Order: sequence, then structure tokens, then C-alpha cells
Amino acid sequence: MTSVFDLAPETPVVPVVVIEDAADAVPLARALVAGGLPLIEVTLRTPAALDAVRAIAAEVPDAVVGAGTVVSAAGVAEAVGAGARFLVSPGWTERLLGAMRESGVPFLPGVSTASEVVALLEQGVDAMKFFPAEAAGGVPYLKSLAGPLPRARFCPTGGVSPANARDYLSLPNVGCVGGTWMLPPDALAARDWARVETLAREAAAVRVPVGG
Repeated sequence: MTSVFDLAPETPVVPVVVIEDAADAVPLARALVAGGLPLIEVTLRTPAALDAVRAIAAEVPDAVVGAGTVVSAAGVAEAVGAGARFLVSPGWTERLLGAMRESGVPFLPGVSTASEVVALLEQGVDAMKFFPAEAAGGVPYLKSLAGPLPRARFCPTGGVSPANARDYLSLPNVGCVGGTWMLPPDALAARDWARVETLAREAAAVRVPVGG
């Protein structure tokens, strides 16, 4: 199966979006895409989330929309039914992992310990979300995992910011990072999509130079 990291391989940052009003989904997604962040994770934390995924999938063809905070088999089915092209969970269970695997779309099960990583590798899963990244040990922790567990690749989320995003991306076992800093609450409340686009463009520029 295609990995989430292969859906938009040149994209270093995945915006983690909480949408309260489904009417905001399309202009928000267009602003993120215009800024160079086409891989968009819409979290299933609000009643509007599935409608937001559905709208983006239908009306923003350049976006690769996925669903985050997927915590049940039913959530997997609902997200994929709405048009999600990838799935992200904060953690995993055998049942949830089975549902994500059977969904047919790429997924990132969440881990925060070496044992969880090993358990996923045993099941043939090597693409994972590292959450909550900063609270779980951050860059030093992931750097420590790279030696004994080189097959595992991560998307760190939780506490990632412009101040540390490049440090994460410099690690050999990090494929991208997830964050919210390009989506400040005041800009979303004001529907200031131009500002979101500008911040997205700045986030998309957070790359590690070749050899750096």
C-alpha cells in the first residue's frame, strides 16, 4: 500500500485542521494548497468535520484531504466514505489497526513508545504518527529510535512549531511533521484566508537543505 509519505513527497508539513463550520472548509483548503501545503488532515473533533472532508474532496481537487483523530472502526468507515484519502490516529488498538488496514487508504497509527513502534513493525506497518511529539521526548527521542528501529518512519505531531520543525525534519526517520501554527485561531475566526496562505507558504519553506 502507498504510504502517507508518498502522497505528497515534497510536502514537509501537514496542517492539522479543526473545522467548526463546514462552510469554511473549501476556502481554508484552497488557501493551504495555494501556500504549498496540499496534504491536509481534518481532525474528527467537531460535528462539522465529516462534511468538511466531503467538501474538500469534492471541490478542491489539488488537495489531498485526510481524516485525523480517528479512534474507532466506525470512524474509519465514516472518514473514507466522506472522501478521506488517508487516516491518522493518536494511538492504535488491534481493532482500529485492522479497520485502517482494510480501508484501502494509507494510514498513520499513533505511537509514543518504542514498544508500540516494535509492535507495529511486527505487523508490517512502518509509517507512524509520533504523538504527542514534544511531550513524548521530541527530537532526542526520535533520534534515539533511528538506530535500533531504522525501518520506522514518523510524522511527529504535538508541539511542533516553526522553532523546531526543521530539527525534526533533519532526522532520517522523519518523513514530515504535523502542526497548527499556520492556522492561528484569530485568522480562522476572521476568515482571513490570505493570512493562512502566507503562513502556509512560510511553513512549506521549512525544508532541510540537501546534506544539511
